[in-house]
Amino acid sequence: MKSLVCVIGLHSIIMNRKILITLIALNLVFGVNITAQTQKNSDSQNKKENSIPVVGIIKNLSDSALLDIVQRQTFRYFWNYGHPVSGLARERSNTVMAEHYWDYINEAWDEPNFSKTTFGPDACAIGGTGFGIMSTIVAAERGWISRDTAVGRLIQIADFLTNADCFHGIYPHFMDGKTGKTIKFDRLDDAADIVETSYLMMGFLCAREYFNKDIPKEKYLCKRVDQMWNAANWNWHTNGEKKLYWHWSPNNGFDMNFPITGWNECLITYIMSASSPRHAISKDVYNAGWVSSQGFKNGKSYYGIKLPLGNYDMGGPLFFEHYTFVGIDPNGLIDSLGNNYFEQGRNHTLINRAYCIDNPKKFAGYGENCWGLTAGDSYKGYVAHCPEVDFGVIQPTAALSSFPYTPEYSMQALKHFYSDLGDKIWSQYGFVDGFSESHNWYAKSHLAIDQGPIVVMIENYRSGLLWKLFMQIPDIQNGLKKLGFQSPWIKNQNPLLTK
Repeated sequence: MKSLVCVIGLHSIIMNRKILITLIALNLVFGVNITAQTQKNSDSQNKKENSIPVVGIIKNLSDSALLDIVQRQTFRYFWNYGHPVSGLARERSNTVMAEHYWDYINEAWDEPNFSKTTFGPDACAIGGTGFGIMSTIVAAERGWISRDTAVGRLIQIADFLTNADCFHGIYPHFMDGKTGKTIKFDRLDDAADIVETSYLMMGFLCAREYFNKDIPKEKYLCKRVDQMWNAANWNWHTNGEKKLYWHWSPNNGFDMNFPITGWNECLITYIMSASSPRHAISKDVYNAGWVSSQGFKNGKSYYGIKLPLGNYDMGGPLFFEHYTFVGIDPNGLIDSLGNNYFEQGRNHTLINRAYCIDNPKKFAGYGENCWGLTAGDSYKGYVAHCPEVDFGVIQPTAALSSFPYTPEYSMQALKHFYSDLGDKIWSQYGFVDGFSESHNWYAKSHLAIDQGPIVVMIENYRSGLLWKLFMQIPDIQNGLKKLGFQSPWIKNQNPLLTK
């Protein structure tokens, strides 16, 4: 019996060798690569499993099902339309003409633009990529794509950025997704942008917290994030002064001369700068450059609603309350001056909505279910829409990214956008960037910095996922404590700050 087993075993070895020899012969003679074909089939299956189908207008959805569809379809902007070489988020889905980006923006103010240079599918946004990274975490958590595939995309982005243009660890606003070279925003704004980099790093730090399994690919991604986080020299952007400067360039130094003052979308930049493990700013920089700046406080009431912060009448564009708070949880967040950041976000949103209901300029469409003024494409150029700069254009991201502050009113707006306006503004990447019923204009474009907050802020409303990931990071907690913030998330908080 034992010898019979040996004979069978020997026969099996011989047969396996014959199969191997046959495969090698096929490969040599006919060019048949069995391994490559198997890998191709595997890749094809993986792509099919991680594809996200386009969904049209579906009637009578539950609120939860509607939120699922909007988040998932909006995520397609980053997943299906991400740059094929780098994985970076493209700035916009359409092509505009601009020697520098301001050429396109200023069309809104009737400035002639005869630029010959295209700003198109290779123009990628660093800040928008940060929001896209956070959206990818949501997609993995909700099962729209596999965890492994999500990690692969983030490694693609991180590896590309490792060899891309970077200035003291700070990335430019726009980057060529093929080459990694800076795309100039302006003649002087041609290199480091510390604000956009803060959004990028917020996304990567969340990814490091989420993709933290003790497996090779996730360990590799975390290593890349650590390298970027440690290299970013936030303190360089003080120029030795007690303030942060938005830009620096090896060609122009600090000639852009644009200090970061409040209140606006840049609170996260001061928090990230204070949280850095190697290149942190002092609290004096935050105190003098941010909270003591002329435009920080407001204190007036509009439509019977008090607005704590900001020098805009009625609060300015709503993205001020979104970009920082995709990662920073505003609930219970109070600074050393007693400003409550959930109150700021909610009240700013309520004032913006109340203005649209009041509709002093009598634009078509404005009302209880159709509101939301923020920065985005207009019927000409790009405009930071707000009550002071009202062109009759609604940006869907304004109401939808405000779900954590005004869930009832944001849901009303969402249902109007989806069910009533429908195909006029619903597309393969979620809602288009803006529309104006007065001008019978419905954008064909989508912007990374508008699509990303929709996915992430709706998720924070539903589960708090990104808040949980970001607020648990020891470096971030240390930075918040250094700047004098109190939050339910902060461990070992100084009791004097809670009084």
